[in-house]
Amino acid sequence: MTETPKNFGIIGVAGYIAVRHLNAIKETGNNLLASLDKFDSVGRIDNFFPESDFFVEFERFDRHMDKLKRTGTKIDYISICSPNYLHDSHIRFALRHHAEAICEKPVVLNPWNVDALQEIEKETGHKIYTILQLRLHPKIIELREMIKNETIRKIYDVDMSYITSRGNWYSISWKGDIQKSGGVATNIGIHLFDMLGWIFGNVKQNITHILEPDKAAGYLELENARVRWFLSLDYNDIPHSVRESGQRTFRSITIDGKEIEFSKGFTDLHTLSYREILAGRGFGLNEARQSVETAYAIRNSKPAGLHGNYHPILKTI
Repeated sequence: MTETPKNFGIIGVAGYIAVRHLNAIKETGNNLLASLDKFDSVGRIDNFFPESDFFVEFERFDRHMDKLKRTGTKIDYISICSPNYLHDSHIRFALRHHAEAICEKPVVLNPWNVDALQEIEKETGHKIYTILQLRLHPKIIELREMIKNETIRKIYDVDMSYITSRGNWYSISWKGDIQKSGGVATNIGIHLFDMLGWIFGNVKQNITHILEPDKAAGYLELENARVRWFLSLDYNDIPHSVRESGQRTFRSITIDGKEIEFSKGFTDLHTLSYREILAGRGFGLNEARQSVETAYAIRNSKPAGLHGNYHPILKTI
């Protein structure tokens, strides 16, 4: 718990991920003074901060932030849980109001947005943090340390699969618009690309084999790994044995043929992320840059088809 409670605002409080931010603010002993969302189904706030002010219009939220500032109430942090394509604008809003920004991934969609935001950090003296919670997962930390401590440097062979099925609503929502979400590689893959880069180093080669609205696959050559990756929203891509058990999500990472289990331990990672940020150890734009660049390159690539070192699951779908 922080010694002096900090004051927070949230943009995008009706989004599904916002509840983790609400919980993190509460668990770290801080206050939520105001929140914004154009959707008003936000009764979840009552479980955390029933006294918080709520706005459905950005202009009124902006005016309220200004009023708080002028009456001596400082907003220390603004948490951003809005759709991906709005992150850049909402981060700028936070810094203009002399607050630090805590933004869900992807922090932005395009690499040049990272450059521009770094300039605004310098101009305002305020910091932009992003949630890269897999870097705080105990199993991932353990794996990274194991690889760093190998006495003989080697190139690992990695297969990564992440299938999280979505219904028909997905393509109708902003998430189904590649210009707004960044597509599958960004929307469900960016935290995995960040994890891979954090463990295995910088990207040396980035090849896309398939790129469709509901799935993507490719090959990444990193400094210390050759990675075949597959991402999908299609329920039919889940292995039959997993579907028979009633699961709608499948996650698998193998390193040199050995399965890495990290499906548990996600519950408190947002709260842990907030603790790190409040202690001045949060992840910023420099840490987020490579995964933004990787996803951008995939989104704008010309798929090579089933040639070269492609993910084995592509033979079955």
